[in-house]
Amino acid sequence: MGQLIVIRHGQTEWSLSGRHAGRTDVPLTAAGEASARALAPRLAHRRPVAVFTSPLSRAARTAELAGLTDAQPDPDLLEWDYGGYEGLTADRIRASRPGWDLWRDGVVPGDADHPGEQLAHVAARTDAFLERARPLLRDGDVAVVAHGHLARILTVRWLGLDPSASRLLGHPHPGTLSFLATEEDGQPFLDAWNVP
Repeated sequence: MGQLIVIRHGQTEWSLSGRHAGRTDVPLTAAGEASARALAPRLAHRRPVAVFTSPLSRAARTAELAGLTDAQPDPDLLEWDYGGYEGLTADRIRASRPGWDLWRDGVVPGDADHPGEQLAHVAARTDAFLERARPLLRDGDVAVVAHGHLARILTVRWLGLDPSASRLLGHPHPGTLSFLATEEDGQPFLDAWNVP
């Protein structure tokens, strides 16, 4: 049985400044491109049977630079739609909404391009992706290049936990790897998290 290799895209200007980048297609910085290239030697021996990315360019470019060929964009791997919080930092959100916590309070609706979505909807998307990915793992590793909050939700859903448990995982740094695996008895587990 293969592992699900979860890769957070490389650094962008927004990830560097802490801005919430859900559906805004922010490109990689030079440092983000370098960290994506640095993944290539670490992934070369893995040879995934399938590679999936978020449709956003920062994920697709990370996959390309990491040497992950034939990547298939999957809309279920898009980052959380932050709605009216798109482009804002947590500090700026808390200035108008003291005590705000993404995992507890969610987002507010935004414009037509960023209507926003609730945690349960993001979890349903990751569940749908996992249903499609699990059968592929019988033949080897599957690589996923996506986003920070999405990776946390995908991981807790892999483990069979409530989506709110995502708050228990640290935010994966840009350009890092995480490995999700299954015991011989079929029990899912987190093999490694946020590996540079």
